Amino acid sequence: MREILGRRRKFQLRRGGRSALLGAALQCATEWHWPVLPGVGLRSGGKAARGAQQQRPCGCPDPDCAVPGAHLFDPGLLAATTDARMVRWWWTNRPDAPVVLATGGKAPCAVSLPAVAGARALAELDRTGVAVGPVVATPTRWTLLVAPYSLPELGELLYAQDLVPSSLRFHGEGGYVVLPPSQTGAGKVRWERPPAARASAARSGAPWLPDVATVVDALVEASAGAPGGGSRLAY
Repeated sequence: MREILGRRRKFQLRRGGRSALLGAALQCATEWHWPVLPGVGLRSGGKAARGAQQQRPCGCPDPDCAVPGAHLFDPGLLAATTDARMVRWWWTNRPDAPVVLATGGKAPCAVSLPAVAGARALAELDRTGVAVGPVVATPTRWTLLVAPYSLPELGELLYAQDLVPSSLRFHGEGGYVVLPPSQTGAGKVRWERPPAARASAARSGAPWLPDVATVVDALVEASAGAPGGGSRLAY
């Protein structure tokens, strides 16, 4: 009996670890009404060189994938949904798949920049008292989730800047962002700033999001001041 219980406990722990991704996907879809879908993920069994950070190859067919595990393959972006049944089906069949948020429309948009620049920008925003929303972090890049913006609105904001570094990315309509607790080739995806409930809208459990206009100046300045002038596109 002890042996059977031990095996059952291990099985439950294994299920619990894998269910973290399903739980995150369901929270996004059903509580926050953010459309999600599974990312391509990493292929198991890869080996790292001695002394190097372990990197497993991407689950896509490209052996030289620049962003292993951190992109879509099948299904495509148009399949993103808030339907709980579809989300459960996806992560039951692919329990280790990254959680991908389809940005734009009524869903959050995002701005991402290299990790060093992201930390600088966040410190400056805190110093000046500018509130930020959820911040997603990997070892290489930080991503600030913001309220939905239109392409013309973004264009006006960027036109007012003297220089917009190429390492600064904008994730709007037709874009996507990988969310925690996903695992990608760049490392673990985590919340640097976890989502906070929207105080002014108790009926909606969706996290509060700032307008992009309130953060873009600090992000551009921090990215431009990063090593290399912010011109190197670090994945």
